[in-house]
Amino acid sequence: MIWAVVLILSFISLLAVYSSTGSLAYRMERNSTYYLVKQLMVLGLGLVIIYLVHTINYTKFARLAVVMYLLSLPLLLYTLFFGTTLNEGSRWIRLPVVNLTFQTSDLAKLALFMFLARVLSIKQAMIKDLQKGFIPVLLPMLFTCALIAPANLSTALMLGTTCGIMFFIGRVPVKYLFLLLMVGALGIALLFTISKLTGFGRAGTWEQRVLEFTGKKKEGKKNNSFQVEQAKIAIANGGIAGRGPGNSIQRNFLPHPYSDFIYAIIIEEYGLIGGGVIILLYLIFLWRCVLIFRRCPYAFGAFLAVGLSITLVFQAMLNMAVNVHLVPVTGITLPMVSMGGSSIWFTSIAIGIVLSVSRYVDEMEGKKKLEALETAADTKKETTILQTNKVGRIRPAM
Repeated sequence: MIWAVVLILSFISLLAVYSSTGSLAYRMERNSTYYLVKQLMVLGLGLVIIYLVHTINYTKFARLAVVMYLLSLPLLLYTLFFGTTLNEGSRWIRLPVVNLTFQTSDLAKLALFMFLARVLSIKQAMIKDLQKGFIPVLLPMLFTCALIAPANLSTALMLGTTCGIMFFIGRVPVKYLFLLLMVGALGIALLFTISKLTGFGRAGTWEQRVLEFTGKKKEGKKNNSFQVEQAKIAIANGGIAGRGPGNSIQRNFLPHPYSDFIYAIIIEEYGLIGGGVIILLYLIFLWRCVLIFRRCPYAFGAFLAVGLSITLVFQAMLNMAVNVHLVPVTGITLPMVSMGGSSIWFTSIAIGIVLSVSRYVDEMEGKKKLEALETAADTKKETTILQTNKVGRIRPAM
């Protein structure tokens, strides 16, 4: 089922990216199929990554999680001060040899959830103890979110919320979750204040986006809600059934119609029906991952499945909420659908890990069923032998 969802999302991605990159290809003096071929190669490599990762026993990721987490922290710190600045935020690192950029937050998200799954599984016996149980799982999340927030607050908030859900599933007491909420609110207020006073960070952008979302506008500031207005027009044009594949009009006016606002283009071309299908696919993915979580006999695999799936689906829902103007603009892409490179590959690694857990659970259940059948067959055979022996001892009446 998960494979089916991934393949369908990949096919929708190809259709949407090809339709929404026509103007971009013209401006960049590229062939009209250039970005389609590029996305096809990225998705093809992503599917290969999913297959290769899912063949690895998920228990081996427990040790790798520590290495990845310790590696992600200095990379986030480097990105914060020396990263490539795009769209007013330092979120990328440019690899010198291949000249490719990737968001270190994508690596950090994957590493953090793998690491938290490991720590939560180890601390289950003492998770209700604040000092010995909760603090060891809280600190890694705080460090990661603190390094991501100055350049990418929306990702940090999404990460913190998803970790809170994971903590709740991991039997962390509710009073500790309220403590986490208070610490997060205090941290955001402190970050915003420091950014306003020092000019380091994106406090001005955050403030402007919130004001635009609430329908207000700062005096002397230019209204930057153009992309939201164009997304609304695209959704209104789509109606119930849409304008049809490749017939989008707003792709020529909407900024980033192939990444942040690709969901609006999908609704314009395929209508509310197409938008509903996208939501349904992500919910099916989450449902199947929850079933894996419930069936997994070990805590590490269960937390891996539920943590990685929730962050992926929550990101998708947040992106779609931005497109329909339910939350302020965040700059978060639609997983496995938006045009991208490294983000799709890191998502593919996460899906491969979930499938690895599922494969291991299926093998365990298969062995149990086989052992049960063999035991039942042996019992039946022994019963038959005993009955035969009893019949053999009966003497005919004289």
